[in-house]
Amino acid sequence: MEQWLCAINGKQYGPVDEPTLQAWIDEGRLKLTDLIWQEGMEEWQPVSNFPQFKSASANVSPGIAPGAQEAGKFVPAPTGGTNGTTPVLEITAAAHESLKGRWGLPIGYCFLLALISNAVANVPYIGILGTLFLTGVFTFGYVVFFLTFIRGGKPSLENMFAGFKIYGTTLAAYLLMVLFVFLWMLLLIIPGIIASLAYSQTFFIIADNPNIPGGEAIARSKEMMRGHKWRLFCMQLWFSLLAFLCIFTLFIGFLWLIPYANASLAKFYEDLQPPLYQTEAA
Repeated sequence: MEQWLCAINGKQYGPVDEPTLQAWIDEGRLKLTDLIWQEGMEEWQPVSNFPQFKSASANVSPGIAPGAQEAGKFVPAPTGGTNGTTPVLEITAAAHESLKGRWGLPIGYCFLLALISNAVANVPYIGILGTLFLTGVFTFGYVVFFLTFIRGGKPSLENMFAGFKIYGTTLAAYLLMVLFVFLWMLLLIIPGIIASLAYSQTFFIIADNPNIPGGEAIARSKEMMRGHKWRLFCMQLWFSLLAFLCIFTLFIGFLWLIPYANASLAKFYEDLQPPLYQTEAA
């Protein structure tokens, strides 16, 4: 069977056979614009030049990312990380790079979701309860949109309502996170901050594992964040500084800051993943 090498995000993987390459395309790991090569070829060529490799996006429903529909997931499969070894500045730079020339939809998405959240919060008599029972859904919407975005999928405005499809899970996860952080803050504010950092990956984990209970997602997040809480704290501190500076732009800067911050958080989660590809020396 023919063996191929592929170049993804500047790294070489393989050799692998054609069914494996097609599986990577279906899962969103390998894009049709990525380069592949096999013995006998004079130079590397994009996947799209080879008709035997088909795009996974043709039969995907709107609002569901390529490679995710068959698995019942909301986002494409992870593209692989470094087990959390990438410096924070490199993560934020990669997030900024991913937004170049593509700011429109993320800005529109964040602006629209902010309007909806604000409208819910200001409904007379039920604003507080509405916020409590819908924040988990809207947070999940951010996660689905930006994970799809940074994994090369096709995010859409429909992503903001994805949490309603697993409403019990998103609600339980959010309420448990609020409860646990509150209990830790009864001791001191610092334990509460540490707890919030430990639980920060919960909704990302649910996006990749929609059948997982909220409590188990929180437990996995705690395990995933071991040794990485300080890195995330530094990232959040950086965006807090940028948020302060946005005040002097009459708040207009938030239109760019919020997508930038969310894309960076998605990149941070992705970097926590183990590498997905086995490589061999060419």
